Amino acid sequence: MKRTIFSITVFIVMTTMVYAQKFAFVDTQYILDNIPEFAEAQAQLDELSNQWQKELEAKFAEVDKMYKDYQSQSVLLPEDMKKKKEQEIVDTEKEAKNLQRQRFGKDGDLFKKRQELVKPIQEKVYNAIQEIATNNNYAIIFDKGGSLTMMYANPKYDVSDDVLDKLGASLGGRKKPSKTESGGGTETKPPSKGERK
Repeated sequence: MKRTIFSITVFIVMTTMVYAQKFAFVDTQYILDNIPEFAEAQAQLDELSNQWQKELEAKFAEVDKMYKDYQSQSVLLPEDMKKKKEQEIVDTEKEAKNLQRQRFGKDGDLFKKRQELVKPIQEKVYNAIQEIATNNNYAIIFDKGGSLTMMYANPKYDVSDDVLDKLGASLGGRKKPSKTESGGGTETKPPSKGERK
């Protein structure tokens, strides 16, 4: 009998604790889109990427030209000159592929530059989310902009604007996200602070 009463008491306490948990969500893509520093970082990365892509295209065009020249001249060249030209083409192509890996590879220049420019912004956003969670006693804050799929999200639990406020982003120029998760695929306005309470 005591065991049954204890089990029921534990169940009631656990149920009460679960209902006492507060949850919220943020849309990090919406937050990042409304931070001017992030837009500037993206612009710098795009510029570097375009510059390095042109550099690579020029290098591969050089390889292509060398190969075409070799094909047109190969019948006239002695065997030792053919081998030398072939080696030059192979070496230049290796250089181009190495440059491609160096610029756009897994730990390449673009990745490092993205880490340098974007990571501090992401850390600011994370710290602001953490502070809001602590101040408002949220047990969990989900990121709707990440890999988590949310079929429905009540806008009153969206704390994205609170994060932007914490980061000092201006309210007037904020971009409105397309919130297709709530159904209908129409663009909706994020609720103001008064609507969320």
